[in-house]
Amino acid sequence: MMPRLFVTGLTVACSLVLAEDWPQWRGSNRTGISQEKGLLQEWPKEGPKQLWHVTGIGDGYGAPAVARGRIYVLANRGMDEEFVKALSADDGKTLWTTKLGAVGNPNQQPPYPMARSTPSIDGEFLYAFSSDGDLACLALASGKIAWQKNVRKEFGGTPGTWAYSESPLIDGDTVVVTPGGADATMLALNKKTGDLIWKSAIPGGDRAAYSSVIAHESAGRKQYIQFLDKGVVGVDAKTGKFLWRYTQTSGGPANIATPIARGNYVYSTNARRFGGGLVQLTAVNDGITMEQVYFERDLPNSLGGQVLLGDFIYGTNPEGPVAAEFATGKIRWRSADGGPGAILYADGRLYWHLESGDVLLAEATPDAFREKGRFTPADQPKRRDSRERAWSYPVVAGGKLYIRDLDHLWCYDVRAK
Repeated sequence: MMPRLFVTGLTVACSLVLAEDWPQWRGSNRTGISQEKGLLQEWPKEGPKQLWHVTGIGDGYGAPAVARGRIYVLANRGMDEEFVKALSADDGKTLWTTKLGAVGNPNQQPPYPMARSTPSIDGEFLYAFSSDGDLACLALASGKIAWQKNVRKEFGGTPGTWAYSESPLIDGDTVVVTPGGADATMLALNKKTGDLIWKSAIPGGDRAAYSSVIAHESAGRKQYIQFLDKGVVGVDAKTGKFLWRYTQTSGGPANIATPIARGNYVYSTNARRFGGGLVQLTAVNDGITMEQVYFERDLPNSLGGQVLLGDFIYGTNPEGPVAAEFATGKIRWRSADGGPGAILYADGRLYWHLESGDVLLAEATPDAFREKGRFTPADQPKRRDSRERAWSYPVVAGGKLYIRDLDHLWCYDVRAK
């Protein structure tokens, strides 16, 4: 029989950190919100304890996916080899590598040709979408390709200047991606076979932008909501039928941030000074009408995305962190310290990987900006262009904080002691 003291100690230890995986872009629900508990509420001056740091994993801007003690990234070496790599969460050692194809749009300007997206993990399989439009289903254990399609060749896909940057959505038995173009602007395939379910020819034949699809029940029907080159759109999840479009937030050079949806409301934003906007969706006959609630320039609007907590939305603008009321767009606080960055939420705290390369922790409250720690990961990568920044989103999984920057990956222990 197990001693009672040991059982009690085990129970307490398990309650301290309730860990979860981060199996796709922006976490389990694509919201940038983690359900983990028992994490550090404030960092020491030097930052949380570094567990390991690996280099040479391959270049890329995409965030990691983390599941079952493994880390999965898209990366590239040169312009002819883009691949999926699996690493151990214990020490960052490579477990397997599978090539998908070449890097998309290698002559893009400004010059940022690179792997850009995050793999999506579902059961025993992983789904990856390369910068050149190679969509593949891989066995999670071995990296062996089960099926693969190139959306440029098979569906006339038309990406933006900086190639494809989308992380595929797995919804039930369906995988959804955005080839762009007139014939298959958005696409739904059978996740097991890669067979076509539907293709949506959205009016205007938008190029793909750099955002990732979300699934959301709104205005009486399930939709897939995506930010395309000419604005945010909604399509019927069963058929791909086009339902609505919002163009106000599409005025910038790159539509990147994933839309945020709650009830009949959808928030979208464009990087830098182009602002954020909220729309309300209403069911009318067999369709949906869209009405703008507000559009404001200084709302959370950077390419690092936003998180919605309660009635408040958090992110950054060009100056630094900012919080606003979701329903009204009213700014609650802002900080001019740090500049823009990518955000996530876990256990009462906001984590930012700033474009400067710094990592920031702050209290998740609409009352005021309260910093709880900041550090710079050691041995920063060398930038190849003066305009290039640290664009990868942070990840929290299993009590660990993962920061990727180009071919570097850091792992930190953020569990409360």
